Amino acid sequence: MISFRNHMPIHSPGKARTSQRTTTATEVRAGATTFMVMAYIIFVNPLILGFGGVPGLEGKGLPFAPTLTVTCLSAGLLSIAMGVFAKYPLALAPGMGLNAVVAFELVAGRGLTWPQAMTVVLCEGLAITILVLTRFREAMMTAVPIGLKRAIGMGIGLFIAFIGFFTSGFVVKPAAGPLPVGLGTLTGLPIVVFLVGFVLTAVLLARRVRGALLIGIVVTTVVAIVLNGVLAGWKGFATPGAAQLPHALVQAPDFSTFGRIDFGFFTRLGTVTALLAIFSVMLSDFFDTMGTIIAVGEQGGFLGSDGRLPRANRVLLVDSLGAVFGGLANASSATTYIESAAGVAEGARTGLAAVVVGVLFLLSMFFAPLASVIPAQATAPVLILVGLLMMSIAREIAWDDYAEAIPAFVTMLVMPFTWSITNGIGAGFVTYSAIKLLGGRGGQVHFMVYVASAAFLVYFALPLIEAPAK
Repeated sequence: MISFRNHMPIHSPGKARTSQRTTTATEVRAGATTFMVMAYIIFVNPLILGFGGVPGLEGKGLPFAPTLTVTCLSAGLLSIAMGVFAKYPLALAPGMGLNAVVAFELVAGRGLTWPQAMTVVLCEGLAITILVLTRFREAMMTAVPIGLKRAIGMGIGLFIAFIGFFTSGFVVKPAAGPLPVGLGTLTGLPIVVFLVGFVLTAVLLARRVRGALLIGIVVTTVVAIVLNGVLAGWKGFATPGAAQLPHALVQAPDFSTFGRIDFGFFTRLGTVTALLAIFSVMLSDFFDTMGTIIAVGEQGGFLGSDGRLPRANRVLLVDSLGAVFGGLANASSATTYIESAAGVAEGARTGLAAVVVGVLFLLSMFFAPLASVIPAQATAPVLILVGLLMMSIAREIAWDDYAEAIPAFVTMLVMPFTWSITNGIGAGFVTYSAIKLLGGRGGQVHFMVYVASAAFLVYFALPLIEAPAK
C-alpha cells in the first residue's frame, strides 16, 4: 500500500516546530482547492499555444481540443507522480510564461514548426534531468542562502497576489497614459463578483473557517452563475464558458498531437542559436521550480532549520521529467505550480493532495466544460490571500544588514514587476554576489551562487548575444 504521510512538522516562521498530522479529508479538500486555483491552465494553455485572439497569427497555432487534452494529461500524470514518488502536495501543469516563450519566441519569433519548438522543450527537459541525476540541481538549491530563499518566497507571494488582482480586472494595464498599471473600471458583473468573493473569502479566513479558500471559490462561482444568468443573460464574462451552465458535461479526449517531435530545429536555427534557445528555456524552468519549491516548502513547514527540503531530489526529478513529458506531449514544459500554495494554506501536508489534483485533471479531459464554469474572479481572491500568507516570513529577513536586505528587496520586487519568477531570482542572485564580492565578503558566498549569477548574466545578455545573428 502506498503511504502519503510524510510526518513532516508544520511550523510558523520564527517559532518552534511542533509535530502535527493531517487527515484524509483535509488532503482531499486541499487538493480540490489547488485544482480549482490551477484549473485556468486547462483553457489558457490551449489559447496561448493556439495564438487565440492574436492578430496576424490566426490559424497558425496548435488546435484547441487536442492541446486541452494533453494539458490535462500532463498535469494529471505528473501531479500524481509527484504525490506518489516525492510525497509532497506539489502540483504540476504546463507552465505559464514557458508556454508563451514556446509560442511567441520559438514559433512566431524564430519560425520553428510546432514539433520543432516542442523538441526544444524536450531537450531542455533532458538537460535538466541530467543535472538532477548528477545532483547538481539539488546542490544549487542547497547553496542558496537562507535570506534569499525567504525573499524568493515573499517575492512569489507578491507575484501571485498581483496575478490575482490583474486576472480579476481590479488592476489593469491602461490603454493610454504614462502609468504602467492602473485601477480597473469598477463597473460590470465580473468586478462585482470579484469583490463579493474577496470579502467573503477574507471573512472566512479571518474567522479561521476550515476550508475557507475552497468554500470561497465554490460560493463565488455559484454567485457568478446566478448573477450572470439573471442580470447579463449569460454574456457578462469575456472568457468563453465562464459562469455559465455547460451545454454538455462530457467530451471525448483528442490525442492527435501527442508525440510530434522534430530535431530539425538544429538545422533551421544553427547549432549555436539552437543551444542558446535550449539554455534560455532551461534556465527559466530550472529557477522557476526552485523558487516554487522554496516558497511552498517554507509555507508548509517542509524546510529544515538549514533551509533544506528533505527528498528534494525526488521533487526535482519529477519536475524535470515534466519538461520532457510536456515536450513529448506537445503541451509545453510542465513545471511545479506556485498555486500549490493554496492547497498548503488549506492544510495539505502530504502527497495525497497532489494525487487528488492529478485525478481531477485527468477527469477534466472528459469534463472540461464543467471546469470551464469557474471564472477568474472566483479564484483571484484566493491567489491574493495566499500571497498574504506567504508574506508572513518578512519578519525573518535581516533588514538591518543591507548586504542581505538589498538583494532580498530586489528579488521581491522584480518578480511581480517583470511578471517572471526567473527574472526576480536572477536579479537577486547577481545583486547578492556583487554586493558580497565588492564589499570584501566574497568568501561568504557559496561558489555555486557565483556559478548561478554568471549564468544569469548570460541569460540577461541573451538579446545582445543573439542580436548579430538576426
